[in-house]
Amino acid sequence: MPAGPPAAAAKTGRAGRDLPAAITVAVVLIGLVIASLAFVKAAFLVVASAAIVTGLWEMRKALSTNGTWMPAWPMAGGAVAMIVGSYFGGPDVLIIILAATIFTSILWRMPRGQAGFVRDTTATVFCLVYVPFLASFVVLLLAPDDGIDRVITFLAVTIASDIGGYAVGVLFGRHPMAPVISPKKTWEGFLGSVLFSMGAGVACVVYLLQGPWWIGLVLGTVAAVAATLGDLTESLIKRDLGIKDMSNILPGHGGIMDRLDSLLAAVPAVWLVLHFLLPAA
Repeated sequence: MPAGPPAAAAKTGRAGRDLPAAITVAVVLIGLVIASLAFVKAAFLVVASAAIVTGLWEMRKALSTNGTWMPAWPMAGGAVAMIVGSYFGGPDVLIIILAATIFTSILWRMPRGQAGFVRDTTATVFCLVYVPFLASFVVLLLAPDDGIDRVITFLAVTIASDIGGYAVGVLFGRHPMAPVISPKKTWEGFLGSVLFSMGAGVACVVYLLQGPWWIGLVLGTVAAVAATLGDLTESLIKRDLGIKDMSNILPGHGGIMDRLDSLLAAVPAVWLVLHFLLPAA
């Protein structure tokens, strides 16, 4: 009797994921982040650095499918330096380390010769900006005295955006948002992302950051738009490379980059909103 497929289908959501595994992994990852924030703020730097180096490894491996080569060691070292340096030195140090990492990576590539040089260096610069540079904004959020609350606010609005987009999209999604890039993403789901993120933004700004409620609305809207664009960007990268996931190290999710896509795009937007509308004391 064909009992296998229905049982498998029951475990799989509309997005084609193993939902029990995906939920379990998500809970473990969120718990790890919260645990790192709960004891010593600097412990979060270790978690962030590990995630970003893994993300760069996934990007390097994925881009190698079309012959692109990127220097692993200077990129990994520069990524960790960006995370640590931006926490202790701020945006100015972050930019200096990014520039130094790009220059070192180009020098590292030069002995391999002219064939593919422009392709390789362009991909290297793109990955350094896309992954560690954007990720470093989360430690810029963490650096002030109320940094833990700011990071929790960022995570809350971004996760709420993902949950709202998925739930509303599955239940009510009818109109594709970008069918060429991500066929399952709908305008109804995007509205759900905005509403859920706005709700989380208001709650976090009022109760964690002691700010006015309207900043939460702005924060949630900006975070949802940025997170959606981040998700679409990574979908476009994977379509260009002809892959479904960046890797398979996270059951039910794919790779680290498959979970960081919306976070990477949202964090600089969240930092900008909080920096200008609710600056740290």
